[in-house]
Amino acid sequence: MNKSQQESDPKARSKEIFSLIKNTPFYYVTTGIMKGIGLEAKEIERKPLIGVVNTWNELNPGHKHLRYLAEGVKWGVLESGGIPLEFNTIAPCDGWANGNDGMRYILPQREIIADSIECMIQAHRLDAMVTLSSCDKINPAVLMAAIRLDIPTICVPGGPSLYDIHWIPQNEYKGIEQENYENFDTKVNCISCGTCGACEQMGTANTFQCLMEAFGMTLPNAATIPAVTQQKYIIAKQSGKQILTLLEKNIIPSKIMTQKSLENVIKVDLAIGGSTNSAIHLPAIAHEMGIDFNLDWFNDYSKIIPTIVNVSPTGSYGISDLYKAGGISAVLKRLESHLNLDCLTVSGKTLKKVIKKVEILDPNVIHPLENPVFPEGGTVILKGNLAPEGAVIKQSAIRKTNLLKFSGKAIVFNSEKDAIEALLQDKIKNGNVVVIRYEGPKGGPGMPELLAFTASLMLYKGLQDIALISDGRFSGATWGPCIGHVCPEAYEGGLIAVVQEGDPIDIDIPKRKLHLNVSEREIENRFNDWKRIERDIKSSTLLKYRKLVSSASEGAVLRF
Repeated sequence: MNKSQQESDPKARSKEIFSLIKNTPFYYVTTGIMKGIGLEAKEIERKPLIGVVNTWNELNPGHKHLRYLAEGVKWGVLESGGIPLEFNTIAPCDGWANGNDGMRYILPQREIIADSIECMIQAHRLDAMVTLSSCDKINPAVLMAAIRLDIPTICVPGGPSLYDIHWIPQNEYKGIEQENYENFDTKVNCISCGTCGACEQMGTANTFQCLMEAFGMTLPNAATIPAVTQQKYIIAKQSGKQILTLLEKNIIPSKIMTQKSLENVIKVDLAIGGSTNSAIHLPAIAHEMGIDFNLDWFNDYSKIIPTIVNVSPTGSYGISDLYKAGGISAVLKRLESHLNLDCLTVSGKTLKKVIKKVEILDPNVIHPLENPVFPEGGTVILKGNLAPEGAVIKQSAIRKTNLLKFSGKAIVFNSEKDAIEALLQDKIKNGNVVVIRYEGPKGGPGMPELLAFTASLMLYKGLQDIALISDGRFSGATWGPCIGHVCPEAYEGGLIAVVQEGDPIDIDIPKRKLHLNVSEREIENRFNDWKRIERDIKSSTLLKYRKLVSSASEGAVLRF
């Protein structure tokens, strides 16, 4: 079956279920099974089968409301003449896993989620799909599955939560930045989810909901509508209706997720101060698209695109404020002169038509290009002898300009746990360059996020004149000079493996440099004595991941 056949027959895929067995007794077995879920023979023969891919579960606040939104999707599908068939896949919550061994399982689940969606869609020969997702690894996984399957797809982002800071009557709302408040309890409410939905900052979850929309894979304004609003249900229902139109017109992800739309996505990511995890997920998505992603694109575009969205951790506002300011459609409008406007979207319209009448409703949240929050794009790539393949930092989240250039002596740890213990014992001081290694894709294994350490460093201890370097990852909501994704990682014999206590390290973000000031001869001697640290890993999941996973600079994709 080719794509022109699909265009002439929306049920071309699901008809394959019966094409070989139509005139055999087994036909009645298959139809009998389908009748067992409440379908009638006449429906099965003439209505398209639409997968409703739900990442709902009760463990993840970003996903707990998705069961309700799925009902909206299904109503939309039914009203437009399709048969909605809902199924679930896993959706881990990073917050539960931070600071414990559960975090080693978070990034590997990106591939598991994409594979599980592929398996369910292909095994049942579904004609199209609508996805519901909210959080960090799940949104990229959904996009990876969409382009891999290349059947008509619409993504429904679950939307941001509202932090508890919104509900404290005794405090005037001053934004969601902790530094706006003196009281510690109020500070904590700036990071406490008061409702279902993705954590309200521009962390990885909201970054990729926004980038889903920038890709053209959601209906307009879908990304930033708060999870708890009725409008979120309406957008879900509209998505269910629209999927039948995409099916009829054979508008598939490969017509939407193109080289040009990927360029748009990188620019939007830089403008919104997106998560550093974009530097690992966008290469993985590009890999599914058949595009070799160049990390230097972040540096190239950051010279052109300033950070204009004043949302935490770059600014003071939350994602719900971004929604009220016009959402991603308004950000796209601001960037209009820099974007490929002929890109197609799931609305069936080009980007140019989608944003034609859009207005920016609050310039305090979405700044003009000539008056940005930060003069360059949010994420940049550093290189040097310590990271010849690259390291990642969100420069827009560095509050103190003196830290854009930083030199200090290394204090070295072989795990996040060791670093946290040293921090609690006051062994880490201002002026240090903290090095946490063996937390990369293979060394972790699983490239865990180091939020338990960074949050303790910034919030609890209040150390601000300090830098952090790691081959692991950070939360998208991390602020300060935190450099992650150092490649090659320690486990693979990267230079970070032989950094020693007291070594001088120079960080120059404007020049994109990361350098260990140790002689070549000394480095050679250290590697002669170096032995890789092996964690005692018994998990078959993590051992398989370690064997197959590529470098973080390549998106930590699985290589076969």
